[in-house]
Amino acid sequence: MYYYKFNQYLKEKFGERIQKVTLDAGLSCPNRDGTKGWGGCIYCDRYGSGTGAKDKYPDLQSQALAGMEKLSKRYKARKFIAYFQSFSNTYAPVETLRSIYNEVVNLPNIVGLSIGTRADCITKEVLELISSYTPRLMVWLELGLQTIHEKTLRLINRGHTYEEFLEGYRLARSYPLLICFHVIIGLPGEGRDEVIATAKEVANLKPDGLKIHSLYINKGTALEKIFQEGKYTPITQREFVELVCDFLELIPPDLVIQRLTGDPRPEELVAPEWTLRKQETLNLIQKELEMRKSYQGRKYEKLNQ
Repeated sequence: MYYYKFNQYLKEKFGERIQKVTLDAGLSCPNRDGTKGWGGCIYCDRYGSGTGAKDKYPDLQSQALAGMEKLSKRYKARKFIAYFQSFSNTYAPVETLRSIYNEVVNLPNIVGLSIGTRADCITKEVLELISSYTPRLMVWLELGLQTIHEKTLRLINRGHTYEEFLEGYRLARSYPLLICFHVIIGLPGEGRDEVIATAKEVANLKPDGLKIHSLYINKGTALEKIFQEGKYTPITQREFVELVCDFLELIPPDLVIQRLTGDPRPEELVAPEWTLRKQETLNLIQKELEMRKSYQGRKYEKLNQ
């Protein structure tokens, strides 16, 4: 086993295949509505890095049921995790959030809840609400870290500092939740040194899960303008594969890998074209690890002996 895949982890916990059904609750982010800034992160599109399902299904139950039906046909899955993906899904009053989550958590065959958000959008009240679902559901809190470097966080219009991320993470760690970090490889101004530094910090913080994203440029984003002006050159597939493997080598072997690349919509993508070839990229990552005779945690184990 070259890295600890999420599908394997879920099968160990439930004894069968579990699929995430993605949901769009129509929320926003504090760096979009003027609270901390406008426009969102420079790479974030009009769907808030989600599916845009709210345009087609106005209520969450319809979204969930349609998603479960599709996943059931494709993967023969019988049980599902409700994944609030688009924008920041703790950025609303607690009672609003309770109503949103309750629309789907009681649906048949929902065995888990996963909530994507920012570390500066969680409070004790929100965490108490989310934790209230843990007696009967597997509950994940997904936090967008992206990078530990302040210069990059400012450049991408993240709207919070790394220290603010740490404050939110430490608070969340005091609750009975599984926590997944999101990081991005290929951010403007970042090379191998910056990625390695982020990997080492992730290893020190020891979240339960990790998603690694490749940075891609979508239509209508601030990043598209920067790209068109010649101020940003996307990472190559080869560079990305090597950096993912470097990252994996440095993190704990029991950290669950939920994702290893981005997943753009063809109709929204500007560049780089290789990000559309997801399976090819995953195959190249495995081949690179094979060539190195390496695996997730190899350097972490040596550093911590």
